[in-house]
Amino acid sequence: MSELTELTIAEAARLLRLHSISATELVTAHVEHIARVDPLVKAFLRFTPELYEKQAEEADRKLKREQGGLLTGIPVAIKDVLCVKGVETTAGSQILRGFKPPYTGTAVSRLFDEGAVMLGVTNCDEFAMGSSTENSGYFPTHNPWDLDRVPGGSSGGSAAAVAAGEAMIALGTDTGGSIRQPAAVCGVVGMKPTYGRVSRYGLIAFASSLDQIGPFARSVEDAALVLEAMAGHDPLDATSSDRPNDVRRDLDKGVKGMRLGLPREYSQVEGMEPGVNAAVREAIKALEKGGAEIVDVTLPHTDYGLAAYYIIAPAECSSNLARFDGVKYGLSVQDVDNITDMYMRARRQGFGTEVRRRIMLGTYALSSGYYDAYYLKAQKVRTLIKRDFDEAFAKCDAIVSATSPVVAFPIGSRTEDPLSMYLCDVLTLGGNLAGLPGISVPCGMSQGLPVGLQVLAPQWREDVALRVARAYEVASGVKAEVASVG
Repeated sequence: MSELTELTIAEAARLLRLHSISATELVTAHVEHIARVDPLVKAFLRFTPELYEKQAEEADRKLKREQGGLLTGIPVAIKDVLCVKGVETTAGSQILRGFKPPYTGTAVSRLFDEGAVMLGVTNCDEFAMGSSTENSGYFPTHNPWDLDRVPGGSSGGSAAAVAAGEAMIALGTDTGGSIRQPAAVCGVVGMKPTYGRVSRYGLIAFASSLDQIGPFARSVEDAALVLEAMAGHDPLDATSSDRPNDVRRDLDKGVKGMRLGLPREYSQVEGMEPGVNAAVREAIKALEKGGAEIVDVTLPHTDYGLAAYYIIAPAECSSNLARFDGVKYGLSVQDVDNITDMYMRARRQGFGTEVRRRIMLGTYALSSGYYDAYYLKAQKVRTLIKRDFDEAFAKCDAIVSATSPVVAFPIGSRTEDPLSMYLCDVLTLGGNLAGLPGISVPCGMSQGLPVGLQVLAPQWREDVALRVARAYEVASGVKAEVASVG
């Protein structure tokens, strides 16, 4: 049944509706495939047989009655920062080991309402802080295309699961590129919606003004379907939007007559690999052949984006992670002299190096005497970056670029150099600072490893980003293939 693990949602849904396969058979095929490949890939932290057995049986009952939703019987993996009632959810951190939420987050519950079947919880960088999934409090995940290399991060487990055929779709979160960058280096489709398109209720927060939940999939059509299923207003999240959920409109309309912007700053970023640049140039030529007009645009404050991001995000992280003190839930340290000692020992034992680094950076940036010099100035730069995009979109319908300036790098090669790790997100974090929707779609190979094409669109125009990505997918014939593991 290995071919069942290579299907798209559309292909699987057709077989399910025709009763050629059952949801139980589809899920079993994935569970058996996971047993073979996940000891090598290590995409999952834990599995949920109590859920997938029950959900698969319910899906089969609905299919027999010709009922069900958009995702009935479709196997899904969930990143370990999204709460699922009764399922251990730890944000990839030892400080939350054993925590089982009393509720399910809105994005996940909406997938369940549409009939999705949860296989398990995927690995990630601790509290979503990282670009390689090496910062997990448990173990690193391996790239299915080359097991000696990283899968990107922070949603590396979700990206690797889809790339390895362990799940048809997966959920991740994107704070500075944590969906799009791992999607690029694992050769799958990854979508970051506009900030506010998807409810963040039930998401363990990293940086609340930047975090957004989105899907991994093997096709643009699948990503659009999953996004439509979980998007929409939620009274439990005041930042969620009540705009029409029309992300799939014009999906197959093509790019003829569209103007696509090519920012010169993005092709000149530090560390851009020639092979990545060449693959993206070929992808842009394919869009041009499809009828798009390629225009030059400028994003003059690009060079300041990384610095602004690594002040704003750690500042918000410092505030959000203050709640993890070993008192109400998570790691609790015993045999301490006083409450201050308990706080300090619990946080030092529970948080990893990268999380402690960002907490300290953020606390410093927010401290008396430095707030104006750092945090306030970074927010002003954020405004300038948003204006850059607004001016660029006045000249084009969408912006195209590489997603990551590099292909997947060897495990351990950047752990001692945080700045080189941060540079992996230099092409994606601008979209988070400006609250834009963006998607990464596979666009070929370099050094035998996947390369991703990024499409950024104006706020609330997921339909435009999806349309361009779909047009490239059709024009090029490049698809997200399941990697052969081992």
